Amino acid sequence: MGKKTYKENRFIIVSEIENPGGLKVGLIQLNRPDALNALNIPLLYEVMYAYEAFDEDNDIGCIVITGSQKAFAAGADIKEMAEISTVEMYFRDKFAVWDRIRRIKKPIIAAVSGYALGGGNELVMNCDMIVAAENSKFGQPEINLGIIPGAGGTQRLTRAIGKAKSMEAILTGKIYTAKEMYELGLITKVVSNDTYLDDAVALAKEVANKPAVAVRLAKECILKSFDTTIEGGIEFERKNFYLLFASEDKVEGMNAFIEKRKPVWKHK
Repeated sequence: MGKKTYKENRFIIVSEIENPGGLKVGLIQLNRPDALNALNIPLLYEVMYAYEAFDEDNDIGCIVITGSQKAFAAGADIKEMAEISTVEMYFRDKFAVWDRIRRIKKPIIAAVSGYALGGGNELVMNCDMIVAAENSKFGQPEINLGIIPGAGGTQRLTRAIGKAKSMEAILTGKIYTAKEMYELGLITKVVSNDTYLDDAVALAKEVANKPAVAVRLAKECILKSFDTTIEGGIEFERKNFYLLFASEDKVEGMNAFIEKRKPVWKHK
């Protein structure tokens, strides 16, 4: 069952985590320690391909992405951009990879320790939940380089923490602690430096234990709320609600509830 097309990688490590009683968890670890996992184009494409492979694999229920204890990703690779002209940047279309990452249907959890800055923070904000170690540092310091976030930072950060705080973050380049970002609403939970990855995997397993079709449609509905009116969002939600009545898991879930037993999901 499932389609496995994981590629040989230079800058990431891809693995699967068993989850007895549920679907597996796909794990992606950024592995460019000499540059604090700075996001160059080859690394981003490796992440994208791994995401897409997990998204197509019916044995995977949730995805976790992480870095090292020192850095999730300290930012974009500045050396890669320093000498590029406007025309070169346009034709290189560096952000096409981000558009494909944004279209991943399965839930993605970021397990963050150390620095998540600039492009690193944008990669984190592309995830659906964020589990952060106490030592984590978040920010969009691009202003200090004479530029602004370009992979969705101005939009996602504003939606997460509001206009006033995102203005402060982006216009000053301020670096925030995990506790500060948790209080602002960006982060799902702050955990121990020693257990952040285990805690993220445990959360991913909890999601992967749920019926996969309902999980995917629920994610679609939540994300839809950011790009439509309340009326449009409710209509979208309702159609997905109706759609789930054609699933085998709807039948199983309701029968299990009535019969007072644990459901056995078929993820269909």
